[in-house]
Amino acid sequence: MDLNSFMAGYAEEIGGTYSEYDIRTSIIIVPLPDERFQTVLGKLKHSDRYDRLGIEFASKVCAYDSSLNLKNLLEENANLNHAKFSVLDDFVYVEASSFVESATEEILKEIIQEVANVADEFEFKLTGADVH
Repeated sequence: MDLNSFMAGYAEEIGGTYSEYDIRTSIIIVPLPDERFQTVLGKLKHSDRYDRLGIEFASKVCAYDSSLNLKNLLEENANLNHAKFSVLDDFVYVEASSFVESATEEILKEIIQEVANVADEFEFKLTGADVH
């Protein structure tokens, strides 16, 4: 899969902004309702566990703080279709992934939108601001 070509095309389709980081990584700034935006990073990544090429989408929610109720976020994972919450490098993220060989463009578009919408929703719930 040509991730960057897909991401550039989808950004154009939704009126977003596309940036290429390298041949395996790119970013879309996804426009959302109420003139809000959310950055979604797409990355091709080999899974050592499954020995397959995957594509991962991630959006930063907020800095991790011990006062955050992680149990609530884990429970919220059950309400999501593609996405899940994670904590990495002291930040809370919303992320989703698929194996490249089984992903369709329509599914990848759904994943990007869900990641962006959930990250934006919880960024506001957790911080009260549009940070990322």
